[in-house]
Amino acid sequence: MSNIKLGVEVISAHGLFNADKQNSCSPFVELKFDNQIFRTTTKPNDPNPVWHESFYFAVSDPSFLPTRTLEAHVYSYQDGTDAKPFLGKVRVNGTSFVPRSEAAPFNYPLEKRSVFSRARGELGLRVFIIEDPSITPSLPTPVSESPRSYIPSPRQEPVKSIITAAANMVAADKPKARTLYNVTPSVNQQQQPTTTMNYGMQEMRAAAPMSPRVVQYNGPSPGPSDFSVKETSPFLGGGRIIGGRIVRGTQRPVGTYDLVEEMRFLFVRVVKARDLPDRDLTGSLDPYVEVKIGNFKGVTRHLDKNSDPEWNQVFAFARENLQSNVLEIVVKDKDLVLDDYVGTVRFDLHEVRSRVPPDSPLAPEWYRLENKRGEKKRAEIMLAVWEGTQADEAFSDAVFSDSLTSSDSSDIISANLRSKVYHSPRLWYLRVNIIEAQDVIIVSDKSRLPEAFVRIQIGNQMLKTKVAQRSFHPRWGQEFMFVVAEPFEDQMILSVEDHSANNRDEPVGKAVIPLSAIERRTDDRTFRSRWFHLEDTISDAMDEDKAKKVKFATRLHLAAVLEGGYHVFDESTYYSSDLRPTARPLWKQAIGVLELGILSANGLHPVKTRDGKGTSDTYVVAKYGHKWVRSRTVINSLSPKYNEQYTWEVFDPATVLTICVFDNGHFAAGNGRDQTIGKVRIRLSTLQTGRVYTHAYPLLVLQPSGLKKRGELHLAVRFTCTSVSNMMMKYTKPLLPKMHYTQPLSVNLQEMLRVQALNIIVARLGRSEPPLRREVVEYMTDAKTHLFSMRRSKANFFRFTAVFSGVMSVWKWMGEVCSWTTPVTTALVHVLYTMLVMFPEMILPTVFLYMAVIGLWNYRFKPRFPPHMDTKLSYAESVNADELDEEFDIFPTMKAPDIVKMRYDRLRIVAGKIQSVVGDIAAQGERVQALLSWRDPRATSIFVTFCFIVAMVLYITPFKLFALISGYYFMRHPKLRHRIPSAPLNFFRRLPAMTDSML
Repeated sequence: MSNIKLGVEVISAHGLFNADKQNSCSPFVELKFDNQIFRTTTKPNDPNPVWHESFYFAVSDPSFLPTRTLEAHVYSYQDGTDAKPFLGKVRVNGTSFVPRSEAAPFNYPLEKRSVFSRARGELGLRVFIIEDPSITPSLPTPVSESPRSYIPSPRQEPVKSIITAAANMVAADKPKARTLYNVTPSVNQQQQPTTTMNYGMQEMRAAAPMSPRVVQYNGPSPGPSDFSVKETSPFLGGGRIIGGRIVRGTQRPVGTYDLVEEMRFLFVRVVKARDLPDRDLTGSLDPYVEVKIGNFKGVTRHLDKNSDPEWNQVFAFARENLQSNVLEIVVKDKDLVLDDYVGTVRFDLHEVRSRVPPDSPLAPEWYRLENKRGEKKRAEIMLAVWEGTQADEAFSDAVFSDSLTSSDSSDIISANLRSKVYHSPRLWYLRVNIIEAQDVIIVSDKSRLPEAFVRIQIGNQMLKTKVAQRSFHPRWGQEFMFVVAEPFEDQMILSVEDHSANNRDEPVGKAVIPLSAIERRTDDRTFRSRWFHLEDTISDAMDEDKAKKVKFATRLHLAAVLEGGYHVFDESTYYSSDLRPTARPLWKQAIGVLELGILSANGLHPVKTRDGKGTSDTYVVAKYGHKWVRSRTVINSLSPKYNEQYTWEVFDPATVLTICVFDNGHFAAGNGRDQTIGKVRIRLSTLQTGRVYTHAYPLLVLQPSGLKKRGELHLAVRFTCTSVSNMMMKYTKPLLPKMHYTQPLSVNLQEMLRVQALNIIVARLGRSEPPLRREVVEYMTDAKTHLFSMRRSKANFFRFTAVFSGVMSVWKWMGEVCSWTTPVTTALVHVLYTMLVMFPEMILPTVFLYMAVIGLWNYRFKPRFPPHMDTKLSYAESVNADELDEEFDIFPTMKAPDIVKMRYDRLRIVAGKIQSVVGDIAAQGERVQALLSWRDPRATSIFVTFCFIVAMVLYITPFKLFALISGYYFMRHPKLRHRIPSAPLNFFRRLPAMTDSML
């Protein structure tokens, strides 16, 4: 037996649901872990109980501890009955179990057992792991015991008073230390013989006098991670941000980069050198340049055997980090053992000139190199040294001091560290309709009728038609969709093949069509078809002259067109950053400008180890529309400062800007993967125009070990509207281009085409320098959101129920009106109802006026911050370890068969519940249809007769009187009601549904 125990301290609860008839509850907590069950005492008539009771679970196998889950169920005791109303539950994953010294009390929100559960409130627990042989695990509570055993006895109150007094004394003696009291049942009491009274035994287990043990914890209590967005007030280039506006100083100039903090840099441009002396025994020179200032050093690439080298590289040193007033530019000769010294140039930083755009770039000058003896001879180097900010044109091409490495600053390393702007290719849908073929003859057996099909290949995309019936002139009439990108470098290869055997396809002929030669369209007009001659090989098919000379051969009839009226989805449809069609003539005028200032990050978690300490090499990627931006990589910093600003044109406010932080794994070795740090999404429609939003966003990542906060990203965002009328009109226009409604694409087809588009973008951006690699593009575009996730499925289901909670609240309020819970409210409802019935023309104005008043009332509670990742809405805080392991499992799965079986059974259980709910909803609709379908002849005849009678009564009776009496009857006093369901409800429930016709 292991000495490791799981300790649980049940502290308190608050805001519990009042479960009994007296609008109160008598709560107790039932703890379950590893087939062990413990229960606390019952707190009568207390919706905010305080326990401070501790329990210890035996851990059979510590290796399985991270996969276990602690469950705490809160019930209410009801006198005189065995029922125990459910008040909520809490689940704590094993991955969050920490040692006792690190454990802190935490208030967990109570989860609901089902959709219609009324659980609410929070439960305070302290969960920890302890390895102490002197601590004996608590005795398990039998499951069959009644909660009536948990009524607190008078003997418990002195124990609580002693514990409270001891806590106050310790807190008074040491105010800086937090005191926790771990109350454990004594061994003697746990080993007492069982009495004949169940009440007495349970009272000894739960409420007997206990020996308090004081545990001192020095220092602050580690609280839960802060996942909220915080507003900041940085001093940006244009001034201080106050209330979303830039407050500028009287003497401060307004620059282009007003959404970032101004950073002063010392720029050094090393252009070239001439007349360098030979250093090697062979008479050659492999020169390179070191730019040194204090502890910072930048190194150019070395050029082999070149006395007149040309580098044209720029280095930038942050002025705030410089610890020297002398800049040295040293030219050296690359050698195998020790690099030779060639010459140097020194600058006094006090003499360096400043440059502020839009001034022209500083012209480089020739400087004589000084050798070791202080002599200046023929060797010269061309340099330009100046002071500037990130608004300088050289900023994007510079190698920065916070991105410099101790190794050779080669082109590959420097390229992976610089900030760059990328443009994803313009994507088109290609529609291909394979109609028929003529004279399909098999060379090996000309008498056999072929079973032909057509294979279509464009780049890495390949589709094929169905196998036609045996014929020399097969017909297919099938349509296919592909994704292609400009410039149209690929070709469409069509191959007609004969399915001669199960595993054998014999080619008949091929045709090659350049994509640039295919017709384009922007609407749903009919596009023409063409006949193409087939050749034996690809080379023959690509020879146009030879194709013209062929008089008789196999021909293929098809129609192909490039669709420019669709928007090609290359990212998740929920987070689209662009909704424009492909064809440029269909683009509307921009409605505004989006500006993003990437300021800094802080509190980052180290993801690698260098020089014996944890560190990170981070950069930021932002995407909106076709434009991707990548900040420079800041080396060896957990609090990097970027201060880079970017701008996009906005064509639709219902779009999303995505910003992600990555750790660079390629600048040194070149074979790693860029690890994700976190993601921020900002929907433009939630931003006020003209306001500067400066906030710190938490960087949240869901991993197999659970939800982690890996730091904060400080951003400045401004959405400026250039045309208010055009933006307002956007809310009346369709979200997608016209072609999506005239010739809609199915959901499955759109998802398949999105995968093809993503692969094209990954290939194109991966060919840039520095490349945006696959892991970056997939994380930015949420490429895997379509895969199944138990966590996401539960979150979406509870989102579905939350949407209809308002309807349920109105129905509940109406029930309170009908039950006369508040007579004044019911009387006012009667008066309002009478007015609306007597003056029906006031119904619609009253409804719209009510909604307008509610909207104005809610203006006070409008969101102050842009929306961000909601961990509770995503069920990321309460997900268990197995569900996370299932979510991050690859597709198809590689798990063991027993794990797959368990998950499959769990999925069947969840799907069965959803199946039942959907079936019940469908059954109610089928009962409505059964009223007049004569499926139940008696019920239909009763309803038809009732309709005739009601029609005659309504014809004679004024409608206002009928409506008034019906409303009064619906809101009648409870004394006039029956407890059994009404006759119309009973009649409706007896109607047949189609459930009995299902297999």
